[in-house]
Amino acid sequence: MPPDRPRRDTSLTARAGMLWTIGVASLLGSLIARAGLASDLQQALTPVAMALSEVTITAERLDLLGSATSASEGVVADQELQLTPAYRPGQLLETVPGLIVTLHSGEGKANQFLMRGYNLDHGTDLATFVDAMPVNQPTHAHGQGYTDLNFVIPELADAIGYSKGPYYASVGDFGAVGSVHMRYRDSIADQLSVSAGTLDYQRYLAAGSTSAGAGTLLAAAELQHYDGPFLNPDDARKQNSVLRYSQGDQHDGYSLTGMFYHQLWNSTTDIPQRAIDDGLVADRYGTLDPTDGGRAQRASLSWQYDRTLAGGQFSASSYFIYNQLHLYSDFTHFLVDPLHGDQEEQFENRHAFGGTADYSRLLLVGAIANEISAGVVTRYDSLDLGRLPTEARVPQLPQDDPASFSDSDHVYLFSAAAYAQATTRWTQGFRSVFGLRADCQHGSDVDYLAALHESASYSNSGTASQCLLQPKGSLIFAPAEQLEFYLSAGQGFHSADLRGVNQDRDPGLGLPRTPLLAKQDGQELGLRAQPRSNLAFTLALYNLWQQSETIIDPDIGQDTAGPASRRYGYEFNLSWQIRRWLELYGSYSGNHTRFTHDFDDGTGHLGRFITDAPVATGSLALYLTHLGRWSAGLDYRYLGRYALSSGPCVDAAAARDFPGSAGGCAGAPTLAGQVDGKGFGELNLDAHYALRSGWEATLGIYNLLNSHAPAAQFWYVDRLKSEIATYPDGRADIHQHPLEPIMARLSISRKFGS
Repeated sequence: MPPDRPRRDTSLTARAGMLWTIGVASLLGSLIARAGLASDLQQALTPVAMALSEVTITAERLDLLGSATSASEGVVADQELQLTPAYRPGQLLETVPGLIVTLHSGEGKANQFLMRGYNLDHGTDLATFVDAMPVNQPTHAHGQGYTDLNFVIPELADAIGYSKGPYYASVGDFGAVGSVHMRYRDSIADQLSVSAGTLDYQRYLAAGSTSAGAGTLLAAAELQHYDGPFLNPDDARKQNSVLRYSQGDQHDGYSLTGMFYHQLWNSTTDIPQRAIDDGLVADRYGTLDPTDGGRAQRASLSWQYDRTLAGGQFSASSYFIYNQLHLYSDFTHFLVDPLHGDQEEQFENRHAFGGTADYSRLLLVGAIANEISAGVVTRYDSLDLGRLPTEARVPQLPQDDPASFSDSDHVYLFSAAAYAQATTRWTQGFRSVFGLRADCQHGSDVDYLAALHESASYSNSGTASQCLLQPKGSLIFAPAEQLEFYLSAGQGFHSADLRGVNQDRDPGLGLPRTPLLAKQDGQELGLRAQPRSNLAFTLALYNLWQQSETIIDPDIGQDTAGPASRRYGYEFNLSWQIRRWLELYGSYSGNHTRFTHDFDDGTGHLGRFITDAPVATGSLALYLTHLGRWSAGLDYRYLGRYALSSGPCVDAAAARDFPGSAGGCAGAPTLAGQVDGKGFGELNLDAHYALRSGWEATLGIYNLLNSHAPAAQFWYVDRLKSEIATYPDGRADIHQHPLEPIMARLSISRKFGS
């Protein structure tokens, strides 16, 4: 460990977080007690049927004709979120069409996201915001754009807005493939909830709100424990708390929100298939290193402000976020260090500050109506991060391993953007949306292990800056009141890890130097139709080109910049209120994904397939309401097959990747042909039953069909302890993390007041 980058003592922040949670819980107790005394009689006299409001679950999905920029944007309403059978907070995002949210390690780690032929890894190319705060973390210890949603309390989610493609001037870094905005509610019914389930699951929630001065004070606290099906239990222990004060509404009002999240867990990392086949682990739930795991902590303070101003709408937000993460993972086992093994600690301490301001108003030019909007965005990150060797979570000397195995850096990142957009209604049936966005980023890196890295002829130290101008536009034709056609095109980008930008890149990638801002170009042809008041559908045909594909490197558990890529495909979405009590929502996306030239994936395989990029994703959901005391959500989530290798084995690549073998594919420890992943289908159910006097029971059954499938699969080189002498360069194998088996959770809740 370098002496000039000491580890931070986090005990004070952990104790402060615990005091914060205790304070929020105490406030909740007083709110709920007061509400209970005032409303018990009212609850007893209120008919049970009144507890189920008269809502149309997918109404906001149906209400975008005349306002949407493309066929690939929408809004998910509160009721749909609350009925979605999600057994992890991140799965709320699966209400976004074509988006699959899965996991390949312990519960405290960020999810894996897949959409439109992209393995978005832990959030790259999916810009995610919660209550106007950006969740993506650039230049992250584990993955570029790392998006950890474990701090979300699902009951507080009020709506999700989403967009896809680089056609929106207000969407910047990480958002060219998709962006998601989750909004928190300003008030919530006072409530207590207790949950228990199989695989040693427990959860406790208290939430409530009350009038305070001219506004509303909301508080919520959550405690959760979960082991999972693994032979080495995850033992995930999470605490969450939120305190929020708000006044007014989304047009004239403000909110101030504080959040705190903390979690500890063990991990069962994806393991090689041969370890299962050879009986080195008992079954697919086994582990090769029971000391893998992690801890995470997040604290934030955010402010949102909205005001009608000079005939228009002004909005502003600002935030401070503190993130801490320590991940202990053993991906390659004994490939790098045959004595101590290859476990590593990826660590990060980050402070992020930022804000946005936006103004929009209507402007008449003659008889032509225009909506003009303009905004600015800023963000500053200061962080310590790195990757160091460990054994059973005990630090080892970085000098004992290859230089590239260890990193320890301090990074400063600054970004600023300005944008403008004009929506012009030329005629009743034709409008245009044209926008322009300019982004600039600057970063500097202090490499604490510069001497070690320079021995291998590189360093992370240095600075990088880049600006990018991005035009965007859509033409919308409406030949009939209930039908619109969209033609959209635009440019976006994602930023790259500054450490990689400062290193010289391999010219074989087609990139003499990794760009700080990698451009993405997109085009889309779409339609939105509502042939009946209760039926709507969209169809989008899209094309996306990316200057530098982000490559998941499982050997080191990080993302690296790769060659250019292209994707095209289609997406179909359907919203149908079949009966007053039954609604259906379905989506399906088919995708074609390729690099623009051959890529060696490090396993002796060469080709143009983009690894872990799904050929299809989809979902089918049924929502049941207005059935007396019953309501329910039934959801089938689908992830199609995907390439694991970039192509078949090629002799030249095998000789390069396995120099200790006899040369060529015949002598290399790798498969001969193309290697593909299986994908999965999973059926989940949540059923709600309203009892009297504010009581409610919820039964969730997940993986209802007990699908024995991997939640995630990867193809890379590792080496087991028994293979140290026989495989000097390791062996290529499929590594997988399983879906949980069928599991059930029962929740009993009590609401005080209405």
